[in-house]
Amino acid sequence: MTRQIRNILFIMFDQLRWDYLSCAGHPFLETPHIDALAARGVRFSRAYVQSPVCGASRMSTYTGRYVSSHGAAWNNFPLKVGERTLGSHLRRLGMESWLIGKTHMKADDAGMEELGLSREGVIGARVAECGFDPWVRDDGLWGEGPDGFYDRKRSPYNEYLKAQGYPSANPWHDNANSGVTEAGDMASGWLMQHADRPANIREEHSETPWLTSRAIEFMEEKRGGAPWLCHLSYIKPHWPYIVPAPYHALYGPAQVVPPTRSPAEREAPHPVYEQYMNNAIGRAFSRDEVRDKVIPAYMGLIKQCDDQMGRLFAYLEQSGRMEDTLIVITSDHGDYLGDHWLGEKDLFHDCSVKVPLIVYDPRAEADDTRGTVCDELVEQIDLAATFIEAAGGEVPEHIVEGRSLMPFLEGEEPAEWREFAVSEYDFSATPMAANLGLAPRDARLFMIADKRWKFMHAEGGFRPMLFDMQADPGELTDLGASPAHAGIIEVMYERLGRWARRMAQRTTISDGEILSMRGKSRRTGILLGLYDGSEVPEELTVRYRGPAPSPEPSPEPARPETTPGE
Repeated sequence: MTRQIRNILFIMFDQLRWDYLSCAGHPFLETPHIDALAARGVRFSRAYVQSPVCGASRMSTYTGRYVSSHGAAWNNFPLKVGERTLGSHLRRLGMESWLIGKTHMKADDAGMEELGLSREGVIGARVAECGFDPWVRDDGLWGEGPDGFYDRKRSPYNEYLKAQGYPSANPWHDNANSGVTEAGDMASGWLMQHADRPANIREEHSETPWLTSRAIEFMEEKRGGAPWLCHLSYIKPHWPYIVPAPYHALYGPAQVVPPTRSPAEREAPHPVYEQYMNNAIGRAFSRDEVRDKVIPAYMGLIKQCDDQMGRLFAYLEQSGRMEDTLIVITSDHGDYLGDHWLGEKDLFHDCSVKVPLIVYDPRAEADDTRGTVCDELVEQIDLAATFIEAAGGEVPEHIVEGRSLMPFLEGEEPAEWREFAVSEYDFSATPMAANLGLAPRDARLFMIADKRWKFMHAEGGFRPMLFDMQADPGELTDLGASPAHAGIIEVMYERLGRWARRMAQRTTISDGEILSMRGKSRRTGILLGLYDGSEVPEELTVRYRGPAPSPEPSPEPARPETTPGE
């Protein structure tokens, strides 16, 4: 049987570090099901997200465009109406595009209102859901405080838990993301001291199995239907860091890898870096007792994810979908977990901005690359281009800024692959920007990384940061103020300038269409720069030669043979 790509299963985890998979070398955490997919596909070892924050990273992935192109530069910054996404590209090729899980996308409500787009209509619903048809959308952010819920949308997961008999008004927090103290009180997952407790929920009802079940139901219902992309977007291992039994007890402090950090990093640090080291999250994860509580739970969450991958892949084998489905596993960013005296994400060290990326291609053309590792510089915007090509389309390069990974899957070397990867971060809405006295337009960071050097530019008049990842793979020594490295910094600024000058906003017309327009105006009678007409072929002036008409209009003017515009 000829194996072809019919469907695409696009799996994204939230906050999964590239080095917390056993196929990437983690010494204690075994992920056999993800490893098994890597053994059947290609693992990309240098895959970078276009921003280390959830919303901006995902909007780049879904549009195939850099953050400064689509503009949704931070969480809850709307993705403007008119940005084309995976759904719009793939539907033109006859492939449906479905969402199961989270997108972290905020709709451009003002733009939709101005254009008269209702969320109740098909077009409006897709615009409001990042171009996907939502099978089930739940961003898993049901925090609640004195001003109400962080996320004001409906929560299908909370509705599911209530249907299972969980009596709380917010079982996402009270059960799935909290434990129970010895006194019987709620042990909130927001308080990291409780991370070693089991979540107060049956494991099969927790977020990761729930989404896996929804994905299997989707694929069952879609059997024999139109080709589809299914974006299975998991909520975990994102915080709150707490996991149900038995995963809460699989790991302990003895399996916590020592942090990658140095006291020297605290000496005269870059001002932006210093702000993040000194915020509440950085201070917390700089404490060993916090890491000893959180990281075993984080590992347990990943182990649960891997077990659910085993369940999912078993279904794909049983249903025959492994023979015609392109499968991608990745993450929207990583997690510092105390490395470099930081928590969360936000900056450009590898533990934050480099992500796992595994691509399984069922076609015979990919047989020679199975189980290989590709060390080329890959950006997550390359996935949109890859999916368009996998669906049989031509990548619209005036819109999609990434490049297809299909040549790597087929064992080919693409011509002129990128010299460097780019990531951006807008921290204008954070207390760190306020502490530095930065206007929103100046609270922006840019990363340029090649296979040896990683460079960060900060707007606002700050010096750059620079790491030699060959001599210093842990990124512990900042060379941004080193006179000996001024030449490297100059090269990086040249690259940043070249990238910033790219053509990014002319998305309504392609280069090919522009080339086809050249010279056409002359053939429609627009003849500029002529003296006597001899400068051009005679046919171009034929309508402008001959006897002159009468200067007086006739009483009943005849209708012309052709009317301009007809």
